[in-house]
Amino acid sequence: MSFTLAPFFSTPTAINNNNKNKILNPPAKYQHHQQQHPYLSLLQLCSHVHEAHQVHALIIKSSQSLDPYYAGRLAEFYAILSSNPSLSLPHASKLLSSFPNPPPTFLYNTLIRAHLNAGDPLQSLLLYHQLLSRSTLPDRFSFTFALKACTQLHALPLGKQLHSQVFKLGLVTDAHIRNKLLHLYATLGELTHARKVFDECPEPDIIAWNSLLEGYACATDAESLHEVFDVMPVRDVVSWNTLMGFYIEIGEFEEAIVIFRAMQESRECEPNRVTMINVLTAVTHLSALGQGKWVHAYIGRNGIELDEKLGSALINMYSKCGCIEGAVYAFDLTIRKSCDTWNAMICGFTANGASLRALELFSLMEKTSGLVPNHITFSCVLNACSHGGLVDEGIRLFEKMSSVYGIEPDITHYGCMVDLFSRAGLFEKVEAVIDQMPMEPDVVMWKAIVAACRVHGNTELGEKAGHRLIELAPNDHAGYVLLSNIYAKGNDFNGVHEVRKMMMDRGVKKVPGCSSVEVGGEVHEFIAGDSSHSRKEEIYVMLGEMAERLKLAGYKPDMEQVLLDIDEDEAKESSLSLHSEKLAIAFSLVSTEASTTIRIVKNLRVCGDCHAAIKLLSVIYDRDIIVRDSSRFHHFQKGSCSCGDYW
Repeated sequence: MSFTLAPFFSTPTAINNNNKNKILNPPAKYQHHQQQHPYLSLLQLCSHVHEAHQVHALIIKSSQSLDPYYAGRLAEFYAILSSNPSLSLPHASKLLSSFPNPPPTFLYNTLIRAHLNAGDPLQSLLLYHQLLSRSTLPDRFSFTFALKACTQLHALPLGKQLHSQVFKLGLVTDAHIRNKLLHLYATLGELTHARKVFDECPEPDIIAWNSLLEGYACATDAESLHEVFDVMPVRDVVSWNTLMGFYIEIGEFEEAIVIFRAMQESRECEPNRVTMINVLTAVTHLSALGQGKWVHAYIGRNGIELDEKLGSALINMYSKCGCIEGAVYAFDLTIRKSCDTWNAMICGFTANGASLRALELFSLMEKTSGLVPNHITFSCVLNACSHGGLVDEGIRLFEKMSSVYGIEPDITHYGCMVDLFSRAGLFEKVEAVIDQMPMEPDVVMWKAIVAACRVHGNTELGEKAGHRLIELAPNDHAGYVLLSNIYAKGNDFNGVHEVRKMMMDRGVKKVPGCSSVEVGGEVHEFIAGDSSHSRKEEIYVMLGEMAERLKLAGYKPDMEQVLLDIDEDEAKESSLSLHSEKLAIAFSLVSTEASTTIRIVKNLRVCGDCHAAIKLLSVIYDRDIIVRDSSRFHHFQKGSCSCGDYW
């Protein structure tokens, strides 16, 4: 949010040292009333706003309603302490508006703070402006709340005006105000100002150090971030979480795990929920299930409560590591389930090929949770219908979203319907959805259409959609590869060469297939045709054994999956045998005990040939094999896949 109201605040009159203390604290002369007057004791016993109204009436009858201390305590109850401050806040506002000029500062502070708590920082700043206009002088609490509101609104110009007022009122030495100023400048990218405020602190506390640390993290300045972190006299859990969060934000997930281990070794502080969420996020991206299970056990051993956020992170970790029953266990353990918790579990079922379980859970959410599904919930269930080929159910839920819950479909929901109809080969319905959309199709939709056209042999629409995809994302290799595949499947190798030339001319490179597998706590990566692994000789011997046993089991290579201009069948077969997921499986077979589940993560969509081969390998070697490709999980068990060969 930007502001164009500057100068929004008029500068209050400077104060001298004799009356400074009167401004910094509520008048002490009123503090004896709580012990002497019974009405304030009654107010402490109130649990509902209606009870407070009765006490309020007694105070009015006793002619005490204009006593600043009584007004302050009533306002505090209505605005902050009531069981439902959002409903009782207007009563506090009436108290303020009815008070004669100048109202006490702490009455304004109460309402400014209440609106911050209610998520309305703009109203907090408007109240601060009103405070000045009614000749009330701000104190250190006024400034800390107002600066916090500026930070939340990203209102840097207003924050600078407040800084000027702080300086003119002689409050710049107050540690709380300095910390709020430092946090404002640091988080809004004014690191030069932040550093100046920090350097002017005679003895910066941990809050100041952490604010500066956060500023460098937001600016992605790794060098300065480490310089500050290394010289901090004391580090707390916020310091470590900031460093860990920085590496997660820039995608250095292994480094985030290293920092967590260093945090434990330092014994400077105990991890909290934010720490655990950070670690689980890193583990999830690395698909390191073993480490994720250790984190889950750590949470249990240390009595860390599974609230909605931590529970959702744990569900997400298990789901994205292909351990769906672990996700269900975490879901059941989560004490307070929010809509995000249910969404995480529904998405987990969807990604792991359990579309019917996803829809059953959605139905249970509607009936028992007391929560209202949101737009993300419907993205999850529509995606479940798409992955499961549940066309009629998808249409019903899409209509229900707006007719029952009043949720207008956005581009994500329309994308789910395009994907649903594309996978089912219902291209007339795809065009109908695109025609009724209030927005233009995005890259995701065109990718879904081109991929489906290749599967269903719709060359005409596939070619049109492929060119549209390249037009929208000229630097993304996926569009070129998909269009090339359309041409190759139709044996139009002139078209293939044209697409490759277009890629070369534009400097676009195809991302090679890459598969990773975790063994013994270490992640091993393979690309197609990889020969760089330290155990390559064992891997290639196992590849040969796999090929022989697959032939004996009746496997025939799917030559259509080799979308290259290669004539010799032997060369095509060799190309297929060296796909990255097969290399990862071979390594797993020589590196793990018999019957151990093999878990593989691939950066691209698994091809039809590998899918057919892995189904047979799960029988031949009596292994459960779980492959997470770019769109979903495939659970191969006893010759079948959880996707039902529909992916």
